[in-house]
Amino acid sequence: MQDTGPRGARWALANRGLETYHDADVLLAWTLRVSPHLYRREDLAELLVATAPLNEADAGKRIHDAARPLRRAGIPVLDALAVIAEQQREIVTAPMDKGTLSTALTARLDPPYLRRCEPCQATHAWESPFRIAALQGGLELEPETSPPVLRRIPRYRPRLFGTSGAEAAPRFDVVRNYVRFFGPARPKDAAAFLDAPVKEVTAHWPEDAVPVEVTGATGSWWALAGDVEALAAADGPGPAEVRLLGPYDAWLQLRDRDTLLPDRARARDVWRTIGRPGAVVRGGEVIGTWRPRSAGTRLTLTWEPWVRATSALRTTLAEQADRLATVREQTLAGVDEA
Repeated sequence: MQDTGPRGARWALANRGLETYHDADVLLAWTLRVSPHLYRREDLAELLVATAPLNEADAGKRIHDAARPLRRAGIPVLDALAVIAEQQREIVTAPMDKGTLSTALTARLDPPYLRRCEPCQATHAWESPFRIAALQGGLELEPETSPPVLRRIPRYRPRLFGTSGAEAAPRFDVVRNYVRFFGPARPKDAAAFLDAPVKEVTAHWPEDAVPVEVTGATGSWWALAGDVEALAAADGPGPAEVRLLGPYDAWLQLRDRDTLLPDRARARDVWRTIGRPGAVVRGGEVIGTWRPRSAGTRLTLTWEPWVRATSALRTTLAEQADRLATVREQTLAGVDEA
């Protein structure tokens, strides 16, 4: 689960029935889309393989503009990521905030690894490689820290990008899991989800994926063979339960966004780049947006309904807002309507 925003992953898991878990059993790390994600600690060995780039071309796409100076200098991206991971591992011998690590890392790296940042008026390591390398170097994030604090993973043997994501076990294969959880899907959707090249995702397409027809849609769609019967038999989105989904909840990560929200104007609001709101979802339909406002331990939720706000809907929404406040270890001060 992506952990963006106050207790984002914890709230996403609570929405799926996992109200509590032991902090010692989970691990927080920068992985997909260089974003923080929460994982089972026991799965670390498999995750190191699954979240690594599929190959050199994929690695270059995932670090965006940072690949250009490396290639000009004749440095393979995967080799560069391994260098950064190894240096990070050497620097972080005790919990260290991101800024301190970045300063120390910059002093150790050659010019092709660095960029001039005009807002900071400083030269430092590129952000995407910095984040992608951390887990391979054996570093995890301390939960609930801002700015982020990194620490060594206990009893960890560094991978340093020695294994390709293409070698992941099926259960952890990130391409296969996109088709599994978001199918029917297209290679371009999975590529957008992973920040990977479409060509590389297509080459790594699951062997048990089969072409399917999607009503009202054009193009080539795929689903896992074992899921086709269940998908064809589905009657609809299920019970009309109301959920407050965080801005980066997994449900909202579907890259075929027209499926979730055909209204383009409202879609631009839900998936805006900066200041993204949460979504109010009822029975698989987005019926509004919500935003939190905190004042100490008190939480106020403001929501904008796109449907008629009945008394029953308001009551249910207040109940969900109270659950959210509990997960955030706050007290609900009220629910306002925009």
